[in-house]
Amino acid sequence: MQVKWTELSILTTHEAVDAVSNILHEAGASGVVIEDSKELTKERIDQFGEIYALNPEDFPKNGVVVKAYLSATSFLAETVEELKLAIANLVNFDINIGENILTICEVDEEDWATAWKQYYHPVKISERFTIVPTWEDYTPVSTDELIIELDPGMAFGTGTHPTTVMCLQALEKVVKEGDTVVDVGTGSGVLSIGAAMLGAKSVHALDLDEVAVTAARENIAINKVDSIVEVFHGNLLDTVKEPADVVVANILAEIIMTFTDDAYSIVKPGGYYVTSGIIGAKKDDVKEALIQSGFTIEEILMMEDWVAIVARRP
Repeated sequence: MQVKWTELSILTTHEAVDAVSNILHEAGASGVVIEDSKELTKERIDQFGEIYALNPEDFPKNGVVVKAYLSATSFLAETVEELKLAIANLVNFDINIGENILTICEVDEEDWATAWKQYYHPVKISERFTIVPTWEDYTPVSTDELIIELDPGMAFGTGTHPTTVMCLQALEKVVKEGDTVVDVGTGSGVLSIGAAMLGAKSVHALDLDEVAVTAARENIAINKVDSIVEVFHGNLLDTVKEPADVVVANILAEIIMTFTDDAYSIVKPGGYYVTSGIIGAKKDDVKEALIQSGFTIEEILMMEDWVAIVARRP
């Protein structure tokens, strides 16, 4: 039986986005889609010719549209009335809600599950790497281009988040032919795939989330590097028994700082530790933790409000 979903769209202001999103979450939406009129005019630092295929018809003329999906039930009318009241009530907290226009339409589960694909296109993210969704045809622009095919599913990154981009750029500089690599918190598997394409002879990828482990294995198979990359279900460096030439961890700063000593013991002398998932405000804390454990800082990359640190074991 085809499941029906109700799409709720609220036209509001930039100021009210977080509050409106929170109200929708509390009403049972598992996520929201934000269509921001500013996206079309946003200045982007574009050193690698990233492809932004934005269609003006997908965005409001002004303000922000916040969309959420709720299963179509007999209680929906009451839910919608409660939502309207809760959003209107935001003015009592001095939040400008703008036009506050709520529209409703019904969508099939199939349409909902694939709707996000329209926003995801091939993106050149570094000198050599281009990330291509599995459903798109793409012709390489140069002979040494490395193409990572990804089907991130609904749960994982598309490989174009600043932290992923910076990690791949760093791996491009530090991974040599025949290296052994460890990828902590592999997610969609994109960094492991990148390391294998750069010539690593073996990659040990691990993630605490079983769903991530499955998604990573699928993406690794799609990119035909499953003879090089092995994915484990594990926490931080628990499953790693052998030293590695390169360790990469694209996870939260707070977590990175809990195991810098362990990372130091795994990285071979002269090897590299690439960390990201670090917000700008935490940069110095992570840097200090790495130095305390014995690493030297080779390079700090920054993109938007995110930081990646390339450290080396002397």
